[in-house]
Amino acid sequence: MRKAKPKKRIILPDPKFGDVMVTRFVNNLMYEGKKSTAYEIFYNSLEIVGQRMKDAEKSPLEIWKKALENITPQVEVKSRRVGGATFQVPMEVRPERKISLSMKNLVLYSRKRSGKGMSEKLAAEIMAAFNEEGAAFKKKEDMHKMAEANKAFAHFRF
Repeated sequence: MRKAKPKKRIILPDPKFGDVMVTRFVNNLMYEGKKSTAYEIFYNSLEIVGQRMKDAEKSPLEIWKKALENITPQVEVKSRRVGGATFQVPMEVRPERKISLSMKNLVLYSRKRSGKGMSEKLAAEIMAAFNEEGAAFKKKEDMHKMAEANKAFAHFRF
C-alpha cells in the first residue's frame, strides 16, 4: 500500500442510552445528514417495541441488541477468479464488518417493509429479528446457506 491506513473515527455515545452502538446504528439510519430526525425515529421505534413486547422482560435496548445479534452473519461468500473460472469462496466475516452488515440489513429491510412511518417499520423489523424471523434474518440465513453450499471451494481462500 502506498498510503497509510486512515485512522478510525471515534464515535460519540448517544445522548439517551450512552451507547456507541446506538450512534452507529443511527448513522446508518440517517438520510441527508438529518441525525436528529434519525435519533427521533430510533427512539420512537424502541418505545413501540417496549409497548408491544412487555412480556419479554427485557428493556427495548436489550431487545434491539439481541435482534442485531440474531441477524449478524458469521460467514459470507466472496468471488475469486481462479484460472478463468469464478468461484464463490466462503470466508469468515471480520468483527467490524459483522456489525455494519447487520445494521445495514436491519435498516434496509425496515425501509422496504410496509407500514405507516419509519418508526413503525423499524420497530416491526426489530421485533421480527428478535423472534428470528423477518427479511433481515432471512438474508443472514441465505448467506449461511450460500457459504455452506460452496464449502468445497474453501481451499481457495486468500
